[in-house]
Amino acid sequence: METKKIMWMLKKDLMVLWRHKPRLLSLLLFPIIMITLFGYGMGGELSNIPIVVVDQSNGAVTDATLNAIKNMDLYDVKDIISNPDEAKQMVMDGQVKAAIILPTNYDNLTDPQAKNVLIYVDSSDQMASTAVVPATQALFNQISNQIGIQKLEMMNAQTNLIQVQSANVASSAQSNQGVDFNNIINSINFQIDKLYGDVKYIDFLVPAVLAMTVMFSCMFGMGESIAGERERGELARLFMTPTNVSTVVGGKIISKLVIETGRALILIIAAIILFGIVIKGSMLLTVLLLVLGALCFVGFGIMISARVGTQEDYMQMVMPFAMPMMFVSGVFYPIETMPWIFQKIAYLVPLTYVNDAMRTVMLKGGGIGDVWIDILVLIGFTALFFGLGVTKFNRDI
Repeated sequence: METKKIMWMLKKDLMVLWRHKPRLLSLLLFPIIMITLFGYGMGGELSNIPIVVVDQSNGAVTDATLNAIKNMDLYDVKDIISNPDEAKQMVMDGQVKAAIILPTNYDNLTDPQAKNVLIYVDSSDQMASTAVVPATQALFNQISNQIGIQKLEMMNAQTNLIQVQSANVASSAQSNQGVDFNNIINSINFQIDKLYGDVKYIDFLVPAVLAMTVMFSCMFGMGESIAGERERGELARLFMTPTNVSTVVGGKIISKLVIETGRALILIIAAIILFGIVIKGSMLLTVLLLVLGALCFVGFGIMISARVGTQEDYMQMVMPFAMPMMFVSGVFYPIETMPWIFQKIAYLVPLTYVNDAMRTVMLKGGGIGDVWIDILVLIGFTALFFGLGVTKFNRDI
């Protein structure tokens, strides 16, 4: 071992790293970003799931129920309203993940009938619905038992009153005849309405995985396509011919879109065959959304590769964007349950809008009218990325 030469090589590599400031910055920031995401964003149980409560009665039982719901970390009660249809629409619009409907007779302890508590659940968000349904059911089972005890105490008080008045034990026995004790014990009948049917975790995951696959393919592929060609000198030779930047960028876009459209079709067919995925909405719209997503991420790749000189620099600069984007955009966990800072970041990255549009079409059967905001945002991101990429493109590196 020639220690002196080894130290020389170490010094040379450190000097190269120092001269490539973007790569050095990425090298330092990337592990910090990832440990922060895992530690604060993905390391705990689901909480703060947005819900709405419909309160159609007034009284002590209703107040106690609302307090119990508000005190649970699982819920983030966005509103308490009185219209069940409005609450259902809020779930369908994606404003909340569930709506708990308290019936009009909820506070009437003298009513012998069980109280029908209904919950509307956005079953397209499988993670949130899996957490909300059993927790809500357990809560109302507990409340049902408490109401049952109160009813029994009321009955005993009435019975004792009759006994005192008539001093006749036989009449008290007769007074309990015809009483349905099952209705007393089971005071609440809990009903679940999954608005989009039973959605398995794989159904929830596949739309986002399709979008994520397109993202990684486009972003990392552009590293080889532009930064790699620049590093090998191919771009320099191309620019020796009468070729302008827009022609090069346009050619890269078209070739990448053709490849990604084919890949998107293969991915969708594979998901249908391998996992039995059912696309409730339009197949054409699903493919178009993936193509639009691919166009957006190609633009991002062009923007980054416009100024870097080597493929390694490109990869080091893309990683701090790509990996956090994958975690905060709702691929694996509902955005609403993340810490607030991650929720804000989520709406600044394009993958969030691709995921939302894909799930709306594939799981909810939504049309273009349901995803037009996502489409507009993606078009905006795409225009921004391409604008920066073309204007900042350095053909001399």
